[in-house]
Amino acid sequence: MGVYRSRLNIIADILRVVSGNAKKTQIMFQANLSYSVLQKYLGEITKASLISFEDNMQCYVLTDKGNAFLDVYEEYSKTNQHLTKELNAIHTKKNFLEKLCPAQ
Repeated sequence: MGVYRSRLNIIADILRVVSGNAKKTQIMFQANLSYSVLQKYLGEITKASLISFEDNMQCYVLTDKGNAFLDVYEEYSKTNQHLTKELNAIHTKKNFLEKLCPAQ
C-alpha cells in the first residue's frame, strides 16, 4: 500500500514545480498527480493567489504569496519530521517500560 501525501504536501509539490514556471503537463508529471487531481489543486491554489497563469508565456508562475507559503512549509516540514522522530522514540521507550513491568 502506498504512502498518501497530505493536502499541504501536494500543494507544496505543485508550488516547487511552478517556481520554475511550468505548464500543466510539467506540473502533472513532476508533482506526480493525475490530471483530475491536478485540476482540483490548480483551481484551489490559483484562487488562493499562490500561483497565477501568465497568458503571454502560457504557463503558471509562483506569486510572492506562493513563495511565502513554500518558505513557511519548509520550516513546518522540518519541525514535523523532527517531532515525529521524537514521538516515535518516546513510544519505543514506553513500550520497553511496559514490557519490563507488565500488567497482571
